[in-house]
Amino acid sequence: MTGVDKFFSMWTTYPQCPCPSLLYMDLEKLWKPVLAELELSVSKTIYKTCFAQTRLISLANDVAAVGVASPLMRTLIETRYYSLVKSVVDHHAHANTSLVFIVSAKKESLSDKFAGPLFSREYQQAPTDVAAIAKSLHIRAESTFDSFAVSSTNQMAYAAATAVAKNPGSAYNPLVFYGSTGVGKTHLMHAVANSVLAKKPNTRVVYCMGEEFLNEIVEAIQTKTGRLFKQKYRSAQLLMVDDVQFIAGKQTAQEEFFHTFNAVHREGGQIILTSDRPPSEIAKLEDRLRSRFEGGMTVDISVPDFELRAAIVNIKSQALGLAVPPDAAQLIAANITDTRAIEGFLKRLAGQSATTGMPVTSDAVASLLRIKRQEGATPSAVPAGPARRTTATEILEAVAAAFTIKVTALKGPKRDRPIARPRQVFMYLCRTELSLTLDDIGGALGGRDHTTVLHGVETVSRELSTNERLREAVEGIKKSLWP
Repeated sequence: MTGVDKFFSMWTTYPQCPCPSLLYMDLEKLWKPVLAELELSVSKTIYKTCFAQTRLISLANDVAAVGVASPLMRTLIETRYYSLVKSVVDHHAHANTSLVFIVSAKKESLSDKFAGPLFSREYQQAPTDVAAIAKSLHIRAESTFDSFAVSSTNQMAYAAATAVAKNPGSAYNPLVFYGSTGVGKTHLMHAVANSVLAKKPNTRVVYCMGEEFLNEIVEAIQTKTGRLFKQKYRSAQLLMVDDVQFIAGKQTAQEEFFHTFNAVHREGGQIILTSDRPPSEIAKLEDRLRSRFEGGMTVDISVPDFELRAAIVNIKSQALGLAVPPDAAQLIAANITDTRAIEGFLKRLAGQSATTGMPVTSDAVASLLRIKRQEGATPSAVPAGPARRTTATEILEAVAAAFTIKVTALKGPKRDRPIARPRQVFMYLCRTELSLTLDDIGGALGGRDHTTVLHGVETVSRELSTNERLREAVEGIKKSLWP
């Protein structure tokens, strides 16, 4: 029996294999022209650094496993050159392939690595490490749906995200989350990516910040690599952009994002965006982009209330292996409103506990927060529940009294710091303690817009952990309202 006869005899034994060219092709012979074309497509430095040491490990069932020299090289190729490599491999393999990059510094021969039957399951199935894939894409593995605390402030966003994860590309597309810093927008975005990758590790996921998108455009123009830039983003099956408002007002960036959005959406890819405000309020955003952002699901994620913050403390502390008693957890939740700040504080608390060998207590938490606790006071510096309910007018009067200014001044047009800071404190208290909408808070201050209120809330939330005078002022106002 000739070699050709043996080939077709083996093929008839495995009629379920969709692409014989991928199963029987000499891998080394295939990879040589791929490398030759890559060498012509990139600079000498890039080729020598990224591609010269690569090799084709396996090629079966439309999945190509490519060996790379280091985790750094894997990350670089996956994030910047995936589309280029795929297009070249597809051309030479005459197939639509999916690429998996595997760190393997030692060059192994086929006889050593794949000794045995050509059609073994080990040969056909390239190993995949979902956690490693997520990490290479800058997706936080710990950001899952299970680790996301749900309350009335984010229930709608959570429901939309889980729906998209189950059926990407059709449930809500695009999905836009907006809200202030530290409310969980990025967590939900990464949770979708982790869920999708767990089911389909070969999904082409592209994640970036809005600012990174801008920087990559500038780099592509300077290095004349626009084609690679377009291939990277327009081939995405799951495109996620954090803080997309940064592209507003940038003509070239908006032009490219418009075409990227259309390309991904047209091919059935899922698009998820986050912003600090709704698309309708993003200044200098082109109308054609605004209409596309609003064409899917737009969800507001409010600042977490006290109960949700307490739940977040419990979830984050468990993830760190840190035992935080209920009274200490409530104290943290009462004084820190930003979820990122909560996580950072817990890490500091864990470090302190590990260094001293002492368990976490409410006194230790108070000391780290640099707040004074009265003898016999309740664990939470701010009582929760119905007793906390008051009106915006009462908060306005309390803020005015604390800063020794008139209520009319807080509602007036002046923007100097002696007036602006108390006004921001009022915004913060109304948002975190009463869960008022941004529009309602703005209305209580004489008709200030959504953006101004959001900025004020974010400013106070951010500075509370570092500005002791501000923290004391806020706590004093809280005690006057909720003794």
